Amino acid sequence: MNLDAKVPEGSIEQKWTNAKFNYKLVNPANKRKYSVIVVGSGLAGAGAAATLGELGYNVKCFCYQDSPRRAHSISAQGGINAAKNYQNDGDSVHRLFYDTVKGGDFRSREANVYRLAEVSNAIIDQCVAQGVPFAREYGGMLANRSFGGAQVSRTFYARGQTGQQLLIGAYHSLSRQIGLGQVKMYNRHEMLDVVLVDGVAKGIITRNMVTGKVDRWAADAVVLATGGYSTVFFLSTNAAGCNVTAAWRAYRRGAGFANPCYTQIHPTCIPQEGEHQSKLTLMSESLRNDGRIWVPKSRETAAKIRSGEIKPSEVSEDERDYYLERKYPSFGNLAPRDISSRAAKEACDDGRGIAPTGFGVFLDFADAINRLGRDVIEERYGNLFDMYENIMGVNAYEQPMQIYPAPHYTMGGLWVDYDLQTSIPGLFAMGECNFSDHGANRLGASALMQGLADGYFVAPYVIGNYLGAEIPVGKAGKIDVNDPAFAEAENAVKEKIEKMLSIKGNSTPRSLHIELGKIMLEKCGMARDDAGLKEAIEQIKALREKFWSDLKLPGSADELNVELERAGRVADHLEFAELMCRDALDRSESCGGHFRTESQTEDGEALRDDEVFSNATVWEFKGLDQEPVKHVEKLEFDYVKPGVRSYK
Repeated sequence: MNLDAKVPEGSIEQKWTNAKFNYKLVNPANKRKYSVIVVGSGLAGAGAAATLGELGYNVKCFCYQDSPRRAHSISAQGGINAAKNYQNDGDSVHRLFYDTVKGGDFRSREANVYRLAEVSNAIIDQCVAQGVPFAREYGGMLANRSFGGAQVSRTFYARGQTGQQLLIGAYHSLSRQIGLGQVKMYNRHEMLDVVLVDGVAKGIITRNMVTGKVDRWAADAVVLATGGYSTVFFLSTNAAGCNVTAAWRAYRRGAGFANPCYTQIHPTCIPQEGEHQSKLTLMSESLRNDGRIWVPKSRETAAKIRSGEIKPSEVSEDERDYYLERKYPSFGNLAPRDISSRAAKEACDDGRGIAPTGFGVFLDFADAINRLGRDVIEERYGNLFDMYENIMGVNAYEQPMQIYPAPHYTMGGLWVDYDLQTSIPGLFAMGECNFSDHGANRLGASALMQGLADGYFVAPYVIGNYLGAEIPVGKAGKIDVNDPAFAEAENAVKEKIEKMLSIKGNSTPRSLHIELGKIMLEKCGMARDDAGLKEAIEQIKALREKFWSDLKLPGSADELNVELERAGRVADHLEFAELMCRDALDRSESCGGHFRTESQTEDGEALRDDEVFSNATVWEFKGLDQEPVKHVEKLEFDYVKPGVRSYK
């Protein structure tokens, strides 16, 4: 497997400029001869499809939702980072770059992160031009707020609906190209395989989720923008439909999968209530700007709160432990997500949790309301408070919110080089489904930034470079779906579907997914250890055997069949989960969201091993009955030297 990152020459500030100048170009008159497939219609996918269509390429865009507007980017709440420095508080492109590398615990590729910081400002200009209603200061300037892992205010927001508003902007751009005929949109189509012709990505296989029809699609290049895989835990902040299938099928075709063990637990979610839930609800990290996180100092007081004997507002100040402010005074309640999540778990493991289950802490706005007034808090976060009251039946203006960490974002993903090309030529991965920008931990408000950076500002250059360099104009658009490679991929998809339908067992896909989620959360969640990961691998293998011997599916393949869709995704999760645990077992250090209990400092912080693990671990598929082959991309840090990641 070739892991040449193709990082351009020059200083960090000049790499992207140099790359763009040296990239091959496609004559505007020739662009219409090339075709590109984009899988996914979130910020990265819609941004890429719209931008490539605007340039004149013929684009086919696929999503499994009934509309691109239902892509999961819509669920992001708190904001999007950019280094505009409107607050004049010391921000800069270099500081955003520095914070992102440090926040990722020095496990990301410097060149990619700098490019992300560099184009961040253009993203805001683009979105304002699209009409995205960012919050504004009294004088008309765009407002900013703080997020975890930063000491400056660089996060642009639209109340608690930032992802929704950004996706509407991208959707408008996409719709324009659909109307012009440059983009053909295929809703309710799920990608089930990548087609390789002579080792090069030339198309995909999809299933029409309404009719069940399996189709072949060809193009000169394929872009995956299919999101993350945190539904491997079953319960997560992701929509129940989110999955690993597209990335996993690409992995099985030869694309390297990097750092699958890097998963983020978000500290600010509504605690789980019971087994009936299919997902967990995120409360925006932006709430930590004005909310103070605490638990009682004594277990006895916590027990009284859990039983309803006393209300949280009746606990005096001297009986409260504002543990983030105590442990991390420089950042306080804005400590990064991985650190804040582990601190919450530590408090609850000590018996001081306040939710009925024992797993919950308070997010309290009483001080902010007294200082600023309820009207100000309502203006900033009103829709989030309304959402909380609808779910929990509690007015958070009067009593503190209950929160607890939950699986959220995934930093691992398909390995890509600087051009966002996977180890399969012609196959690109953008947004959350690649590994490149966030290292071992993503800072808040950086997901939307990466999705739009990849879609709007990186995709047009790197796709154009690939097409101009690798596909002569005379061969553009000449891919034949009757090629034997397409037939082989289609048959493999159909055989898997028929195999699942033929089992006629007693276990539903949902029940098997719940079992997997419990294994993963317990053994490969916020804390991992050698023995637990080895147990998890064996348990996952046994559960996979149960899936293929006892799966129960109604209906047929030639119709709308939601359970069949779910089964295919669970089958992929059952394979992927083993790789995730293998990666966590192999990486015997702690870094970011990956916390090995054997590798921690005296005060319980993550302990990196830079001599051994200053790298990206990239796995190559060799068959389900064989162990994957491990490859390593060594990470070089010339501009942000690894050090103790302290937020104290």
